[in-house]
Amino acid sequence: MGTESPPHQKLETDPTSKVDDDKLKKQKEIDDWLPITSSRNAKWWYAAFHNVTAMVGAGVLSLPYAMSHLGWGPGVVILILSWVVTLYTLWQMVEMHEMVPGKRFDRYHELGQHAFGEKLGLYIVVPQQLIVEVGVDIVYMVTGGKSLEKIYHLVCDKPTCKHIKTTYFIMIFASVHFVLAHLPNFNSISGVSLAAAVMSLTYSTIAWTASVHKGVQPDVQYGYKAPTPSGTVLNFFTALGDVAFAYAGHNVVLEIQATIPSTPEKPSKGPMWRGVLIAYIVVALCYFPVALVGYYMFGNKVDDNILITLEKPKWLIIAANMFVVIHVIGSYQLYAMPVFDMIETVLVKKWHFRPTQTLRFLVRNIYVAATMYVAITFPFFGGLLGFFGGFAFAPTTYFLPCIMWLAIYKPKKFSLSWCTNWICIVLGLLLMILSPIGGLRSIIINAKDYQFYN
Repeated sequence: MGTESPPHQKLETDPTSKVDDDKLKKQKEIDDWLPITSSRNAKWWYAAFHNVTAMVGAGVLSLPYAMSHLGWGPGVVILILSWVVTLYTLWQMVEMHEMVPGKRFDRYHELGQHAFGEKLGLYIVVPQQLIVEVGVDIVYMVTGGKSLEKIYHLVCDKPTCKHIKTTYFIMIFASVHFVLAHLPNFNSISGVSLAAAVMSLTYSTIAWTASVHKGVQPDVQYGYKAPTPSGTVLNFFTALGDVAFAYAGHNVVLEIQATIPSTPEKPSKGPMWRGVLIAYIVVALCYFPVALVGYYMFGNKVDDNILITLEKPKWLIIAANMFVVIHVIGSYQLYAMPVFDMIETVLVKKWHFRPTQTLRFLVRNIYVAATMYVAITFPFFGGLLGFFGGFAFAPTTYFLPCIMWLAIYKPKKFSLSWCTNWICIVLGLLLMILSPIGGLRSIIINAKDYQFYN
């Protein structure tokens, strides 16, 4: 009897303990429901193909077109420099995922909040990340729809074939996402992502091998095709955005790493970095042959999508376009998942909605419908790449990780780390300022002759 606590002490401690337990239990239920934190059993190869799917998107098909505006010398330098810089900044993000012992930064904005403060981190990162992820999904809606349209025209090339509006093809492509958007988390879309990664390597290979098969065109020209110096400069800026768009994986890298299990003995950065290196080897195998071979064969007459330039062999181009459709289905879902996570987190944690399947159904269907509507309204593939590529991809991919690294680790002035990060920041800022100018001009030029919902 003497060892028991007095009754009045039980009354004081038990309610508080019960409230804390209930709060932790409720928090765990929410985390188990949210897309990013609901599953942490991914392997390193999941990271590899998720990163390939995130990185090698439709942007690879515009690289020969970007080369036609950049020219041989600047084009090759910018391609290699982008590959090196973005691999470095991706390594930084993988390292920073678990920089605080016992804590994981599962989302890009959480890392931003640690670097810049609770409110400022949100204001800096969230708008840019949303622009990137929603922007990519809109561009992929356009790409998927136009690839379906290309398949239709290749299969049915007779005068008797009925003309179908691009709008309808985008709607057909969107219909798939009204189903796939309800897969709950990253691991549940791993099959879709793997198929997308394989497709990206396949259609990239088809793009450059079919170009080789077609051979160097008899009237090929490598000079800048804009009639005025100002046009040449603005096209150059657009091309910078196209290249920036091609390296977009950073916006989902922390969310991908969050799915990998981690212990103090075996932190997640080990398997994640292995996956990233494999992904970047695949990126090099896709990007460099497509960009250089496509430009070498067609010169400045190449289209903003290399598969549009290639007409023969017909069956191979049909297959390549089908592979593009499958790939962008996976890529759309990969970029949509962090957006779903953001929206659902706000609704459940801040606005106290119940985490139900009905809420998820409504949120995700509204998102797919919204991206489809914007894609139908503004289907300017090349201009969209340039605009979004510079406006938001440059910060989140090229220099925001460097600023975070400097803010958190504070390397010594003029040390190798300090200099490297500042070089990346300057290059990224130039890219962010210059490329949207060209992209916006391209959209305006296309809009002059464009009929809405045609």
